[in-house]
Amino acid sequence: MHTPNKQDLQPKAGWQHADTPRIPPLTDAETNLPQRLLLTAIRRIGGLNAENLWRLLLRNFRLMRGMLGFASKMMPNGELPRRDTELVILRVAWNCRCRYEWGQHVDIGMRAGLSREEIIRVPLGADAPDWHPQQRAILRACDEMHAERLVSDETWGALKQHFNERILLELLMLIGFYEGLAGVLNSTGLTLDNALESKLAALMP
Repeated sequence: MHTPNKQDLQPKAGWQHADTPRIPPLTDAETNLPQRLLLTAIRRIGGLNAENLWRLLLRNFRLMRGMLGFASKMMPNGELPRRDTELVILRVAWNCRCRYEWGQHVDIGMRAGLSREEIIRVPLGADAPDWHPQQRAILRACDEMHAERLVSDETWGALKQHFNERILLELLMLIGFYEGLAGVLNSTGLTLDNALESKLAALMP
């Protein structure tokens, strides 16, 4: 069996991102009182190491407010099992070569119950050994949505063995949302938070 190393946790073409940050996160000096209160609430409720992301999104609070409401219906409050949700996001991040999304959800995925072995298997895709058939179908759907914007009949049939129509719609929305977010993060050149850098370093010492 192939023994993974640090190079296996970086896409062959490298991570995709703007050469320099294009829209920097808000600094403390740029935030007003309502924004600071919102950041405090997000930290306490979400418990995520994603300060750079929140400060970036605060540059358009109208969109941020709507995005948080929609995204929270899928993560962390979706009906798809949490481990499967994180598996989707990690595969999307890998396909989109989005280092910020990958780094953030390595952390969240492990807290949601994914093992280190499962996370380092994500880059190998649906054909890697040891996936449950449900996980294999999910990974294949991520790849097909990324490549063709269409889940094949074969993969759809496999998904229907595990999920009802309500969950299938959530799954498609989840894939599409994080594909779009990956493009935003890559295009703005958002850098990974120091706390998340530490999580990635610990994944493959």
